[in-house]
Amino acid sequence: MASAAIVVERKEEGHALLVQRPVYFISKVLSETKTRYPQTQKLLYAVVLARRKLHHYFESHPVSVVSSFPLGEVIQNREANGRIAKWAIELMGDGITYEPWKAIKSQVLADFVAEWTGTQLPPPQIQHECWTLYFDGSLMKTGAGVGLVFMSPLGVRMRYAIRLHFPASNNAAEYEALVNGLHIAIELGIKRLDVRGDSRLIIDQVMKESSYHDPKMDAYCKAVRRLEEKFNDLELNHVLRKYNEAADTLAKMASERATAPPDVFISDLYKPSVNYKDDGGSDQPPSDPSPDPEASTAQEQEAMDNESEPPAPDDSPDWRYPLLQRLVDGTLPSDQAEAQRVARRAKTFVLLGGEMYKHSPSGILMHCIPRQEGIKLLRNVHSGACGHHAAPRTLVGNAFRQGFYWPTAIADATEIVRTCEGCQFYARQIHLPAQALQTIPIT
Repeated sequence: MASAAIVVERKEEGHALLVQRPVYFISKVLSETKTRYPQTQKLLYAVVLARRKLHHYFESHPVSVVSSFPLGEVIQNREANGRIAKWAIELMGDGITYEPWKAIKSQVLADFVAEWTGTQLPPPQIQHECWTLYFDGSLMKTGAGVGLVFMSPLGVRMRYAIRLHFPASNNAAEYEALVNGLHIAIELGIKRLDVRGDSRLIIDQVMKESSYHDPKMDAYCKAVRRLEEKFNDLELNHVLRKYNEAADTLAKMASERATAPPDVFISDLYKPSVNYKDDGGSDQPPSDPSPDPEASTAQEQEAMDNESEPPAPDDSPDWRYPLLQRLVDGTLPSDQAEAQRVARRAKTFVLLGGEMYKHSPSGILMHCIPRQEGIKLLRNVHSGACGHHAAPRTLVGNAFRQGFYWPTAIADATEIVRTCEGCQFYARQIHLPAQALQTIPIT
């Protein structure tokens, strides 16, 4: 907390010396970053706060700042830079003088008020206990995986296994283990972390002891260095493989897609943690890039996504494949018009637990299913055991309310109703004459 007390000195009857009277007191709770200021800068910051809030006093009266620190030498230093230079320019035109302690009376008042509202001295630093993180990545024929082992200061172990569902090299899997481990540590509130891994290349690249030419490795290194700022103390050390067997076992288990023990946290990752093309990578962009169009309203997207075109043949590709490519690795079709269409539609879809879901206008997630499963569902609703031969839009509404979605639902329902024998037999009879009636005039 930064505190300052404004005291006025004036002559009063019955007193031979100047009498000091308190005028104003200000204080401000410092943010986490400002608590790391040196003590001299905290005192100068208190003067700046007082000047900003009580500028009319500073402009109308001479002001003397009394402190045991040499604030005058600091603020008048010509070689000052950073925030001190900025504060010096702000305080330049007010004629403030800086004096050491002469009389104890005003300082006792300021210390007393500050003591009961919060000390000016930096609070005692909470010594966060150091955690240890063992990480490892694995690549097999069945896929890639990540293993993480957190060791608390009390010896408690927390084990994580992450299955990677995208193409990755062995080094990329190691980097994914490191980046995801740092993310988990931040979520746990860990401030001091000792990271240990058996990949000498990864440790040397992050510690700038080894160079790299792959843009993916460059992007991963930058991501790790950005995450370093979240910790008060972060160390990366290389260990032999025999000391990293626990993380190696978890990584192999995730790569083999094996069943994990109940005390292991399992998660799935469907796209890389970094985008090397947008993070300083040197790869050239596609020859015909198609920017994402502006998002439309939910009603317009719903109307455009529910296509009313005739159904495609049964051997047509899965309609979810282009959207999954966009959601997993960000790839788009080569055709610009189709790429814009896929990019627009992909904004309303999300991957959860390996399945694709669509955000409905009401915010409910709808499970995306193939077209053939959707047709089978509509037939059951239309003419199944409890079917009531409803109209096409009623069928689609029933299917969507049950949490299923596919884009050609309306066209499929229309075709089912049109070719249903029961609907044709029990359809409403048309009683209108085949031709217009002719009026016979009365003669």
